[in-house]
Amino acid sequence: MVKQKGNGLQSSAGLMRYFDADKKAITFKPIYVLIAGILIGLLVLLISYFYGTWPLTNL
Repeated sequence: MVKQKGNGLQSSAGLMRYFDADKKAITFKPIYVLIAGILIGLLVLLISYFYGTWPLTNL
């Protein structure tokens, strides 16, 4: 019979490396990302309104 090696963590070695890199990453709370998306969307709508590309001005 084939003997199994005692090193059973070899398949998860790549996951451990990515987990360590996650500790050094810059993190944001989800509410900040949501607020930033809403503000950017409003900014795009305001700019399109002032430049005359708002869809309702062409009617």
